[in-house]
Amino acid sequence: MPARPRRRAAAALAATASITLFASACTGQTGSGATDDPDARTTITFWHGWSAESEVKAINDNIKRFERAHPNIKVDVVGNINDDKLNQALRTGGSKGPDVVSSFTTSNVGKFCSSGAFADLKPFVEKSKLDLEKIIPKTLLDYTQFEGRRCAMPLLTDAYGLYYNKDAFKAAGLDPAKPPKTYSELLAYAKKLTKAKGDGYEQLGFMPNYHGYETTTEHYLGSWGPTYFDATTGRSTVASDPAVAEMMTTQKKMVDELGGYAKLEKYRTTFGDEWGAKHPFHTGQVAMQLDGEWRLGMATDAKVPFDIGVAPMPVPDDRAAEYGKGFLSGTIMGIAPRSKKQNAAWELVKFMTTDTDAVVAFANGIRNVPSTFDALKSPDLKFDPRFRTFLDIAQHPKSNTPAGAVNGATYLNTIQDFALQYEKGEVSDLRAGLAKTAQQIDTDVAKAK
Repeated sequence: MPARPRRRAAAALAATASITLFASACTGQTGSGATDDPDARTTITFWHGWSAESEVKAINDNIKRFERAHPNIKVDVVGNINDDKLNQALRTGGSKGPDVVSSFTTSNVGKFCSSGAFADLKPFVEKSKLDLEKIIPKTLLDYTQFEGRRCAMPLLTDAYGLYYNKDAFKAAGLDPAKPPKTYSELLAYAKKLTKAKGDGYEQLGFMPNYHGYETTTEHYLGSWGPTYFDATTGRSTVASDPAVAEMMTTQKKMVDELGGYAKLEKYRTTFGDEWGAKHPFHTGQVAMQLDGEWRLGMATDAKVPFDIGVAPMPVPDDRAAEYGKGFLSGTIMGIAPRSKKQNAAWELVKFMTTDTDAVVAFANGIRNVPSTFDALKSPDLKFDPRFRTFLDIAQHPKSNTPAGAVNGATYLNTIQDFALQYEKGEVSDLRAGLAKTAQQIDTDVAKAK
């Protein structure tokens, strides 16, 4: 399975920069102006980002299901389209451009919606009489709209949890049936699981630093659930919401007590590729790993020589009652605003995001979490029993995702940049640093508007 933009902050930043270039030039019509006949014989084009053989097959199988259900609509599918290519096509339009689009970058929905890069789907939802709150979990509905404008629909979900090496637990005298539930427990377990080797490690209990795979600030913050922006003023709350400082203090303590930034960073350079068989969790270099639902299948495919445990990420010590929640993101799907076939395009979007059989089949095909209530409960869903953890996280009422912003993921990268400085010890005054970070976020948002 290839690396995906939605899973790395650096890729999100690149996508944001690209979107910024074309936002002011986007002049597409909203869905309310669609005049094509969805019952007429037509061909629409769908662009997506998947490239792995199994994933492409899953997409194509679903397209075949759609075409059987809508024999008048043929779908030309173009895969391996990243956000940069997508943005260029949406900007230029033309007959060769896509009608239906998808993206892995949920953090850019604010930009997609506010700039008109994706068409407004409200008229289509209303025409189809879909009660989305009864169909789709709230967090997914939140990350596919911005400031009341729905420009996307969720197409499968990514839920983040904690993977752990049960054999390593037993060797360290830990009960593999009792994973850590709080961050204090996570650190205590990590210490017991860490084995020194020279001036480094033979095994690290948990890689806490922000250069580690998937250990970004937003993924950690999923355990706290901060507001990010004030609902009334729209200003950044990273300095005033205690959740952010608490997370950074907790993460810094883990870094310091597991060896310090420099030592951890040196060890990190020995890790294999995140998307290959030599991932540090697969090789036993790291005994516990923050990661998404896809890791279970990848670890199984890599034939790891130990028993894998899967659990929700720990929660702050004073929020033990919220254990079971987690960070959510996923793939989004929308309509190109310059498409001349928006009604037909909506039929495909609606089918792939709300038809239970289609959602279940796609989830089975690429081993992701379904994005509708009915699909999450479907008896046709095929999964390893351990995968249940991610299905539960996806439905947990406290599971969350970062707030949308008009400049997309820019503010998340600003938080990450500061957090990295604090983690390294380059900044000692956390409160002052967060205040400066909030000011920078507000400035960037104002410029984007």
